[in-house]
Amino acid sequence: MPHLATSAIVCAVRAHGEHGAIVRVMTPHNGLVTGYVQGGRSRHMRPVLQPGNIVQATFRSRTADQLASLTVEMIHSRAPLLAEPLPAAAIDWTCALTAAALPEENGYPALHQALDAVLTAVEAAPAARGWAVALVRYELLLLAELGFGLDLDHCAATGDTEDLRYVSPKSAAAVSAAAAMGYEARLLPLPPFLVRGGEAGWPDILDGLRLTGHFLERGIFVDRRRDVLAARERLLDRLKRAVA
Repeated sequence: MPHLATSAIVCAVRAHGEHGAIVRVMTPHNGLVTGYVQGGRSRHMRPVLQPGNIVQATFRSRTADQLASLTVEMIHSRAPLLAEPLPAAAIDWTCALTAAALPEENGYPALHQALDAVLTAVEAAPAARGWAVALVRYELLLLAELGFGLDLDHCAATGDTEDLRYVSPKSAAAVSAAAAMGYEARLLPLPPFLVRGGEAGWPDILDGLRLTGHFLERGIFVDRRRDVLAARERLLDRLKRAVA
């Protein structure tokens, strides 16, 4: 990618050298792209290079194999939210998940749109009820885009489309209440909002996060990048405190 100019969402920033930073951003059409920002650790650039911010990103490189140089200009800052523990944890996890899970320079327009929607929801309603459902749906979409999608349309055992209550932790397929009888403890609860849509209460939201968490650990974070999952644990801990 010799040259690319696009809006982008900052997802991850890593110090490089004495003054620079390696930055990963999510773009609308090119997916996750990485570049080197000279002076990225400066007082001027630190507020710009915050996860969740929207920037105008310009990448330049001499060859396709070379790490591109990156210049950024602020379009929209979400940095004020980072002073609030719960919104900060949500932004931290969602951006860290995106940066760690996606391959480089593969377009995921639906994921870019969904990521922006989750971050916009966090910004519009810092109270978690306003964005937690969107976060669960984002995790489900990311799993599907990477080939680990859940089959929630019908019961794996009977084919029924009604009264779907559980998900098999092995097959990632829905199971009806009748088919699950006697095996409920071995299955993961399927919250109704993932089948019928609409709003959700906290028990269902937490069940949704447990469901997606199981398949994220099994499919994407198997024996690697455990530090990324620590960001999710911080978010879950703060959510549980908020609803206690």
